[in-house]
Amino acid sequence: MKKSRELKHSKTRKDSDNENLENELNIEHENHELQKNDIDSKEHNHSKISQKNHDNHTKISNKGHNRHGHSGHDDMIADYKKRFIVSIILTVPTIFLSHMVQEALNINEIIGFTGDIYLLFILSSIIFFYGGYPFFKGFLREIRVGNPGMMTLITVAITTSYLYSTAVVFGLSGMDFFLELVTLIDIMLLGHWIEMRSIKGASKALEELVKLIPSKAHKFVDENRIRDVSIEKLHVNDLILIRPGEKIPADGEIVKGESSVDESLLTGESLPIHKKAGDAVIGGSINGEGSLNVSIKKTGKDSFINQVIQLVEEAKESKSKTQDLANRAARWLTFIALVGGGVTLMVWELLMNEGLAFSLERTVTVMVTTCPHALGLAVPLVIAVSTAISAQNGLLIRNRISFETARNIQAVIFDKTGTLTMGKFGVTDVVPFHQHIGSQELLKYAAAVENSSEHPIAQSVVAEVERPWKVRSFKSIPGKGAKGLVKGKKVEVVSPGYIKEKNMEMDNETYNKLAKQGKTVIFVIINDEVAGCIALADIIRPKSKEAISALKDRNIKCIMLTGDNEQVAKWVADELGLDEFFAEVLPREKALKIKEVQERGLVVAMTGDGVNDAPALAQADVGIAIGAGTDVAMETADIILVKSNPKDVVKIINLAQATYRKLVENIIWATGYNAFAIPLAAGVFFSYGILLSPAMGAALMSLSTVIVAVNAQFLKLK
Repeated sequence: MKKSRELKHSKTRKDSDNENLENELNIEHENHELQKNDIDSKEHNHSKISQKNHDNHTKISNKGHNRHGHSGHDDMIADYKKRFIVSIILTVPTIFLSHMVQEALNINEIIGFTGDIYLLFILSSIIFFYGGYPFFKGFLREIRVGNPGMMTLITVAITTSYLYSTAVVFGLSGMDFFLELVTLIDIMLLGHWIEMRSIKGASKALEELVKLIPSKAHKFVDENRIRDVSIEKLHVNDLILIRPGEKIPADGEIVKGESSVDESLLTGESLPIHKKAGDAVIGGSINGEGSLNVSIKKTGKDSFINQVIQLVEEAKESKSKTQDLANRAARWLTFIALVGGGVTLMVWELLMNEGLAFSLERTVTVMVTTCPHALGLAVPLVIAVSTAISAQNGLLIRNRISFETARNIQAVIFDKTGTLTMGKFGVTDVVPFHQHIGSQELLKYAAAVENSSEHPIAQSVVAEVERPWKVRSFKSIPGKGAKGLVKGKKVEVVSPGYIKEKNMEMDNETYNKLAKQGKTVIFVIINDEVAGCIALADIIRPKSKEAISALKDRNIKCIMLTGDNEQVAKWVADELGLDEFFAEVLPREKALKIKEVQERGLVVAMTGDGVNDAPALAQADVGIAIGAGTDVAMETADIILVKSNPKDVVKIINLAQATYRKLVENIIWATGYNAFAIPLAAGVFFSYGILLSPAMGAALMSLSTVIVAVNAQFLKLK
């Protein structure tokens, strides 16, 4: 249950240049062995990219393509396709030159001719060397690293068939296996080609992010002149112009103008967001109807998009427990296949006396059908699809192990300020004391007076009214409030102390109730009569209640952690229906509270946004940072919620559970197939007339891997 930051992160980070890079290559290459010869160049690209830190658009593009190897991946898909087409064309005459086919179709007198066995040998040799080339390369590399796997099995199978058949052509008594050989190679090439095409879209989300950044920006040279410059020449505090409909080239802050900005591709927020001076904008988002002057705040590696790319990369590279399990199972299957093939050969040849040809056929079939291809593909594909889905939904996974733990979360502890609440003051209650005035009218009178004040409470009241009424004869009441004439009436907006000082009548029951909730209460006096009161507090996020309700529906305990006083904490807890809360907790005590809950035997997730949340995020089994939070919190967390929506915690749990189900499905299918295939391939049911040829074994194995690849694509976030 309990873990430290060292357990959660340092292991992942420590091996990022070795294990994580190897894992990334495994995801895209290990089960498609042609790509393995590119490891050295990939490592070089990885190091080079890390050093340059994506300082410009060109580097971002190179990262998006080189690091994922999409260009190389496309080339290899094309290579497999070409080798398959050439091999299948040569296979057609090979089939009809096979004596077994000729006899089965009774066409040996029509097609057969003297020396046809040599033509069959030549065509089969071309297919063997040309079509089998990818498998030979993979075999040599597996042997070099001392990790025999699928390519070893395929190479042994086709080489054994080829050498034996060649010996038959040149005098050895027996039946050739050229037909099985060429069809096996054809099927393996087809399987690899289909599988690689299935994998191709797994990392498209990152490429799409890279494409969001425009190549040029309109930079202000001085107040009146604008020059188009490439985005790598932008620096912090540069002023740029964003015209209507254009993409925003870098993260910044609006200094002039208003517009709606579409951030849907970045954050998943479906509706355009109204932006005005002082608001932040994200590079890659799309400007709406207005022109904006934006001051650049982040460029290169510090930009939002690059951070997203890096976080998604970390998630792809993060070592998975399930991945380790699948890799170990695949290695064991490799040894089982090799040993099983040897035992099969000895049993049929030495004990059953079925002859070398039959014994060899069974051996080849065992080794081909037992290839752990489907198992090797089962986990990486699901992880790749899961990572893409999470990025598209604004869930950035930094630690894969913690993400897998998220499916078992039993308690979620929320920080209050900035997580469950907005982290800013706002109006929560408007209470008129008399029937002759409504709540909106009362609020407008207060806003009219407060509009001339710079006090934070005053500005919070004004923010609730779209067009404040005008005030005349405004005057501040030091330490008490302000007053003025609004629509011919004398209006005062004052503190409770002022009311008590003047011995004015008010609704004490309402005031006491609001005060006990820890809210700040101000009173509105109209023509010397207390007309009502307005309560202000940290505003609860609109989605917080939905998030708590959804979590409780899953029997997950919801707990709040805050440094605020007991009254404020109780009000928020009651409003949201929390199971419990910890109030007046000092920053250094937050991690201890997490530990306290863990000691109850619960798997705990912590959600926070501040620097003081970092130790608690580290202590939790799953640390979740709100995207609008501090860099320290985001760096410490395992998962980041881009949209700052507490309800996304539910999405994390749903995705983690769906991902695990899909992983289990794929692993069961892959291992179940092998358990079924080995006895059939070895000829255990030979006495019942059930026997698998090498070509049929290869067909079943390829079908298994294709099913696993397709199944991974059906992973959805509900």
